[in-house]
Amino acid sequence: MSPPGSLSAQKAPVGLKWRSSVWMITFVIGLGIAVDLTVYSIIIPVMPFQLERLGYTDVSSLTGWLLFSFSAGLVLSTIPIALLSERYNSRQQPLVLGLVILTGSQIMLMEAPNYPVMCIARILQGVGSSMVWVVGLALLCDTAPPSTVALHIGFAMSGLSVGLVIGPAVGGALYDRFGYRGPFVFGIGATVLDLIGRLVIIERKDAIRWGIDPAAIKEDANANANATPAGNANEGVAEVAPTEKSDANVPTKEEVSQSHTVSSQVTSSSPDPEAAQPTRKRHLTLVDVMVLFGKSPRTLVACFLIFVYGLVYSSQEPSIPVHLQHVWGLDSKTVGLIFIGTAVPALFSSPLSGYLTDKYGAEWTTVFGILLAIPWWVVIIIQTRLALFISAFAIQAFFTSSVLSPLSAELADVSRQMDGVGYGHVYGALNFVFGIGSSLGPVIGGQLYDHLARGWMALCLFSTGMLVVSAILAGLFTGNAPLLWRFKYSSAPVSSDS
Repeated sequence: MSPPGSLSAQKAPVGLKWRSSVWMITFVIGLGIAVDLTVYSIIIPVMPFQLERLGYTDVSSLTGWLLFSFSAGLVLSTIPIALLSERYNSRQQPLVLGLVILTGSQIMLMEAPNYPVMCIARILQGVGSSMVWVVGLALLCDTAPPSTVALHIGFAMSGLSVGLVIGPAVGGALYDRFGYRGPFVFGIGATVLDLIGRLVIIERKDAIRWGIDPAAIKEDANANANATPAGNANEGVAEVAPTEKSDANVPTKEEVSQSHTVSSQVTSSSPDPEAAQPTRKRHLTLVDVMVLFGKSPRTLVACFLIFVYGLVYSSQEPSIPVHLQHVWGLDSKTVGLIFIGTAVPALFSSPLSGYLTDKYGAEWTTVFGILLAIPWWVVIIIQTRLALFISAFAIQAFFTSSVLSPLSAELADVSRQMDGVGYGHVYGALNFVFGIGSSLGPVIGGQLYDHLARGWMALCLFSTGMLVVSAILAGLFTGNAPLLWRFKYSSAPVSSDS
């Protein structure tokens, strides 16, 4: 932090430190994820009953195709968004554009006169959603110090569970009270709140122009004689002089340490536009990125695990309301309340797994998160007591969702080891494979449930099998020191020559 009265301290806009701080960015991205999942999931308890009211049959399958449409839009838009976000010097503008698209798509879905128009609206929602997942997570990794990136991703990812708590519960209640338009009015209001947050934040590259580096590691900032005082709301945000070399979105490994130093002189009374101009970096084409990813087993396995998460997570969504109605006779309002009970525990799994990932490594949290989730996918097959189903489903959701933080941190770590690969590229890959998984999941789940005599059991066993494969691959390839390789070499006999 610059000494009081220094030129940089005088000229920095009021509130810049707070608006560019790591925790501010984390909050805004978490809010964006929460709103995105609210808009995504608010139709889950609504559409099956609405489609029945309109005279449709096979509503589970039709709801599955609506969820598929959302994911299809997400997949189709992810690659261009990822490439453009790394090529051009902006994160904030795509985030705002995503909200404009999301608002328009909700209005279109609310007023859709028929089912095909509903599907088009959901495709547009997927396009808007891809902005927060690709650009938002890349912005967060730009800002967070590498030593705590998993923790911040974990807190931001908790927005996923918040959205799943709010969306189905509010959707069912508002549909029951106000009819079909009620849930969408709520979703549009939440989107406006998200827009305010995205307009307030300041990207790291802009903060550095004013001599403030929000990615400065806390210990380094405190080591400086002019470090931010303890208890300050901007803790962990160090002031630095505008540098002549900075990446468009994130500095190189060498620049991370250099950015923490404080310049003794500021020669201009306002930010120097030339000083903040980024140097040319290697711009990769889609083929270049695919080749680099194909050479990295860690990247391929991380992408596969995220694909499986999207697949198994979304495969139950079109079937749960119908299953609960068929077995226990529940209505849309009660189904929404059950979603609250099952999603609340997952609020804590992402921050907790993020903290454990920073402390012990992604290999531990990923493997054990999957292994601890597997038994509960079998327990939810039992149809005796509703309380048992709710409890088992909540525990399953807790452990299954815990893998997102370590896998996101794993991809961030991989990107730092690949020349020319940025956070936008790897989170574009994350969003792409998640979108494919969440596209196939509702279709597979809806078809299994509607066309098999014991569709719910088949659906749960299918997910269990996918998770078993994922646990094995995670043990072999996740982290700098995968767990199964550690076990192999630690248990190998020591030769007499060693």
